[in-house]
This record gives sequence, structure tokens and C-alpha cells, in this order.
Amino acid sequence: MKGIILAGGSGTRMYPITKSISKQLLPVYDKPMIYYPLSTLMLAGIKDILIITNPEFITFFEKLLGDGSHLGISIKYEKQTEPKGIAEAFLIGEHFIGDSEVCLILGDNVFYGEGFTQMLQECTKIKNGAKIFGYYVQNPTSFGVVEFDEHENVISIEEKPEKPKSNYVVPGLYFYDTQVTKIAKKLTYSQRGELEITDINKEYMMRGDLKVELLGRGFAWLDTGTSEGLHEASSFVQTIQKRQGLYISCIEEIAYRMNYICQNQLHELAKGLKNTDYGEYLINLSNERKL
Repeated sequence: MKGIILAGGSGTRMYPITKSISKQLLPVYDKPMIYYPLSTLMLAGIKDILIITNPEFITFFEKLLGDGSHLGISIKYEKQTEPKGIAEAFLIGEHFIGDSEVCLILGDNVFYGEGFTQMLQECTKIKNGAKIFGYYVQNPTSFGVVEFDEHENVISIEEKPEKPKSNYVVPGLYFYDTQVTKIAKKLTYSQRGELEITDINKEYMMRGDLKVELLGRGFAWLDTGTSEGLHEASSFVQTIQKRQGLYISCIEEIAYRMNYICQNQLHELAKGLKNTDYGEYLINLSNERKL
């Protein structure tokens, strides 16, 4: 399975912060925002990754992440010249996807919870159909809302409904089989001029091939697409890291734990960051015996 991070868009909800920089390069506490969706794909076992972003920001992402070889993965880049919807990612990434299954994650989504790695790795085994996630919120009217039966088959999806049929909303993480690009090619633009990811999910639902994976009460999903959301996510990451002493979405550690790189490679990466708490954490990790 391949992975796509959609890190485009104009970021108008965060102006003036994002007038001159991609929001996915903003810090969520001690790491660039892009580290969080990247870590999700890496934990899923996905090593072939495409980052889609605005043309003017590609060089910034390349400077930050390079081709991914230092992490034992492959990172490629494509341009999204203007925001035409989430589903456009499958058209932009058509050549990259080829005949593979694909996971799409939005660049401003942060996930954290026990058992998430195992859940992700199960999702990568998908061969037919699609899988989305459901997250319980108090006020679902601002999100895409998913309704499902007792077997977790999706029976309705509505975008920002006035009268939601459930309290479960759809975060920006999706797993699809090899048919997704063909489906995306048949989409028409919505009233807001975008190719909607909801329309792709509805097509799978109509085929009886859309499942929902529920994220439980002990799970955190944070949308960092607003200034308030960014602040909340930063506070959350700081609290967890300070209390546990374990880092969230540390891509070098994940590469090491997933056996993408060896202990010596981790140590070399850590040396370049030695003047920071982040680097010290990696140095200590590289000096420990691997569990």
C-alpha cells in the first residue's frame, strides 16, 4: 500500500499566520505539523509516500524531509496548483498510485491512542472496498457525519448536516482499494467547486464496500486547521510528552522502532539535533538496548 499526505490548500482559516507559509510547516509544539500525518503512515507500515502541496512550498518540504531515505522510506512530491478538493489528490497522484491500494491522510490531522498502530496495520491489508474512521464528538454539525449498522457497514454520510444521524464524524484518514482513482475520475465538482472526498465514500457505500473503524473513548483526534485547534494540539502534545517522557510522532524513533533504520543510523540522525531536547531524546534512545 502507498500513502498520500494532502498538504495543500490556502490556509485562509489561519490568516495571517499562513499568508507566507504552509500551515503544515507550522509547529505543533516541538515538531512541524507534517510530522504527525507522516508518522501515521509510517506506523501503518507504509514506506512509499507522496506529499501534495502548493508549488511555492515544495522546496520547503524537500528541505525538511528530503527523499525520506534517511528514515528508510521514500518521499515524493507533487503540486496542487489550487485547492480543488480532497479527492483531487487521487488525480494528482494517479501515476504515483499506479495499481496499488492507497491511504490518504490530511496534513493537518493528529491522531493519538493506544492500539492505533495495530489498527492502522490491519487497515493496510484491505484488498476490496474502503475503510474510513468514526470519532465521537459532542457537536457533529461542523463535520462529515457517518451513520452505520451493527456490523460497522456505513449506511449514510452527510456533510455538515443540520440534523446529524449520529455523533460520529469522519476524520481525515482514508484507506482505499485500487478502484479509487477510477472513481475519482468520474466525479463532478460540487457547488463549492471541489471534488469531494464524501462523494468517493458514497460511491463505495452504494457498492456495499465501505466500512467504518470506530476510534474509542481513550483516543484523541485533533484537527489543527485553525489557530485554536493548533494551540489545543500543541498543549496536548506538550502535556503527554512532559508527563510520560515519550515523544509523539517522532519520525526518527518510529523509523527505528519499525526497523526502517538501524541503531547507528538513528544515532547519526540524533547528532544533528543534539542541541535540542528532541535531539537529546533521540541520543538517549540510540544508546539504549532496543526492546
